[in-house]
Amino acid sequence: MAFAPLIISAIGIGISAYGQWKAGSAEADAGAARQRAADKQAEILDFNAQVADVQAQDAVERGAQDESRFRSGVKLMIGEQRAGQAAGNIDVGFGSAVDVQADAAYLGELDAMTVRQNAQRDAWGYKVQAVDYRKRAAVTRMEGANFADAGQNAKTAARIGAVGSSVIAGGSLLAQRYGMKDQD
Repeated sequence: MAFAPLIISAIGIGISAYGQWKAGSAEADAGAARQRAADKQAEILDFNAQVADVQAQDAVERGAQDESRFRSGVKLMIGEQRAGQAAGNIDVGFGSAVDVQADAAYLGELDAMTVRQNAQRDAWGYKVQAVDYRKRAAVTRMEGANFADAGQNAKTAARIGAVGSSVIAGGSLLAQRYGMKDQD
């Protein structure tokens, strides 16, 4: 019957070691799950970056269309000025009539350039947003990899701890069984 306490202690050691082993596996699984979640988040950020790229290109294209429409409107306005001047018996190719048309063309061109610059600013904003999304995706992926590494490290530490605890406890049981004591 002297073996019963030792057997119970050995079973307890085994259960404790198994619990540590399983806890380590759970940590690794949790790290892997967090990595998968981070990868999904990074995919969303990558998609958002692609959308921002499309928005930037669209802003440039819309700006070019608006600029073209604006210039057409200026040409139409100058044509109407010429027609009005001609209807008033003014020589549209000479003197102040030419000056009025030139001023209208100059101011129209300034406004067209403003339309272009505004479109470029919009596009730049979308491009900056795309870069931000891509950088955040890269950071999120790195965090995910760190989660997975931490889980694996916790798993390894738990397994080493389980083996170490088992060896120490086993040595203690042997010492109890065989009456070994520390010698000074």
